[in-house]
Amino acid sequence: MPKKIVHIGLLSDTHGHWDERMDHHLQGCHEIWHAGDIGRIDLIDHMNQLALTKTRIVFGNIDDSQIRSETSEMLQWSIDGISFLMQHIGGRPNRYAKGVRDQLGQLRPDVFICGHSHLLKITRDASFGGLYLNPGAAGFHGFHHKRTLLRFEVSDGTIHNMRVIELGNRLKNA
Repeated sequence: MPKKIVHIGLLSDTHGHWDERMDHHLQGCHEIWHAGDIGRIDLIDHMNQLALTKTRIVFGNIDDSQIRSETSEMLQWSIDGISFLMQHIGGRPNRYAKGVRDQLGQLRPDVFICGHSHLLKITRDASFGGLYLNPGAAGFHGFHHKRTLLRFEVSDGTIHNMRVIELGNRLKNA
């Protein structure tokens, strides 16, 4: 029997921006995850149409009450035996936001996902025993140089084929 592969697209910090390159790179994703600072309610509808089966979206600090009413502050779920935890403001290993280290210690996710910093980072963190993912920022607002998102696969209880996708420079003239 063929193994089930779940294709995932992960982005954050769009700040109201969406372009056709994101459509191209997220095409064929079973699930699209957004780690906050969406910026416009219609982007949620667009992601829902683009994802083959499901979206998982948390709100960020810039998101208005309408976006907050349709999303969550934090999400927890499992796919194929891998537990995920996602929230917008998380900090980073050795410098987690207030309360996050305790939360990670209690919940012990296999993968912790956050946005907010606009800094792409993929690393193992021994402090909670899991994988830390921040996809960087896909929008133009912020101080990052490159706009990025992540794409990967989940199957057989592991994450495979993690790819960083560069969407171009943040500054349009750079």
